[in-house]
Amino acid sequence: MNADDFGLTSGVNRAIIELHGVGLVTSTSLMARAGATEEAIGLALAAPALGVGCHIVLVDGEPVLPPDQIPTLVDARTGHFPHSLNTFLARLLTGRIRAAEVEAEAGAQIDFLQKRGVRLTHIDTHKHTHVLPPVLRPVLRAARARGIHAIRNPFEPKWSIHATPRAHWLRTVQVSALRWLEPFCCRIIEREGFATTSGTVAVIGTGILDAAMLRSMLARLPAGTWELVTHPGYNDADLERVRTRLRASRDGERAALMVLREFPDIELTSFASLQPHSP
Repeated sequence: MNADDFGLTSGVNRAIIELHGVGLVTSTSLMARAGATEEAIGLALAAPALGVGCHIVLVDGEPVLPPDQIPTLVDARTGHFPHSLNTFLARLLTGRIRAAEVEAEAGAQIDFLQKRGVRLTHIDTHKHTHVLPPVLRPVLRAARARGIHAIRNPFEPKWSIHATPRAHWLRTVQVSALRWLEPFCCRIIEREGFATTSGTVAVIGTGILDAAMLRSMLARLPAGTWELVTHPGYNDADLERVRTRLRASRDGERAALMVLREFPDIELTSFASLQPHSP
């Protein structure tokens, strides 16, 4: 069970560590440049059983590298990544983003956390930008060079989509449409010798995940190793100052995760337990 956005705010950090303390959150994804990253690093170092990945940010955030070293990734006026995922995608798919800059910035974010003593178990990306091969390949190169060999499989399986009938129709269309990229991305991941899961559950429920929805997904969970991706937190004053659509939902997700206790046969683990493929 992986909680994203570790380091975003103190309230998000608090929720993740509390849920880890009661045995529900086994893995989290840490942002290298966020408002409460320093606090999150200290909490991670004090919780050695918690698997910690690097949540690589290429959209809606601040880079680790100086903006003049990654000009195709940042807004020249602000020095930050574009706020809009659509803006990032338009620039990527028209060849205006250099793969070498993606690799350099991904590597810098990993380096920042590793140099602080965080033992990283895996990588994933903010807003799942590595569903696209032009992002996936350089991100994998950056991770492999730093001894990381596990990555999120960001594709939601059909059974999980069908188990979430209350998801917004547009979100359902988006998540379903992206599935055509799964064979290509999984071949790249396997060829590069990385470990991953059978798929990711609850991407479609992002922003609306509640106890009933999670119970429906877990009741249909087939054999395999699946990542349950969640965004728990406390909706406090710090979160109000952050640009995010996941605000009111964080309290609900935090409470919904208690449903995991109803399924004792599901083994909770982290990316540290995955075995990489032989390239």
